Amino acid sequence: MAERLVGKPAPAFTMETVSGDGESFGQVSLSDYKGKWLIFFFYPMDFTFVCPTEITALSNRYDEFKKLNCEVLGVSTDSKFSHRAWIKTPVEENGLGKIQYPLASDNTHQVSKEYGVYFEPDGTAMRGLFIIDPEGVIRYQVVSDDAVGRSAEETLRVLQALQSGGLCPADWKPGQKHLVAK
Repeated sequence: MAERLVGKPAPAFTMETVSGDGESFGQVSLSDYKGKWLIFFFYPMDFTFVCPTEITALSNRYDEFKKLNCEVLGVSTDSKFSHRAWIKTPVEENGLGKIQYPLASDNTHQVSKEYGVYFEPDGTAMRGLFIIDPEGVIRYQVVSDDAVGRSAEETLRVLQALQSGGLCPADWKPGQKHLVAK
């Protein structure tokens, strides 16, 4: 079972990345996101079936996240070279295609372990999503079955709720009232 990390400082990391267009390699650290919100999500592996649906869905909503001072970073235990090949492979050929944010490589499995999403039997990360606030504290954590992709719309809604500063009931949306503690 994944450890509860909500309310705790996010474990620091440094990983190699490939840009969302597949053109360049780089490196990313948690400290690069200081002062911004971060959607930090793990997925099992490249060249699979469910993963590209959620990666693309988050990319399609990327501008909305940016407007909320939020960045997005995806990570799996695959290498940066695998990420690049997947991005460069056409969608019709089971490729990912270009996205608007980088993919990171946790090929040492260290980051997946520290975030409690490492699945030892396969050497992969489970589907884990974390929302990290501008001070580096984990404010939201969800780990789900590999067969079910996550909702970009729900991730955006939760980010907006966290940023609203109030008590948000189920299905709360921006503009709606907060609950009042009695």
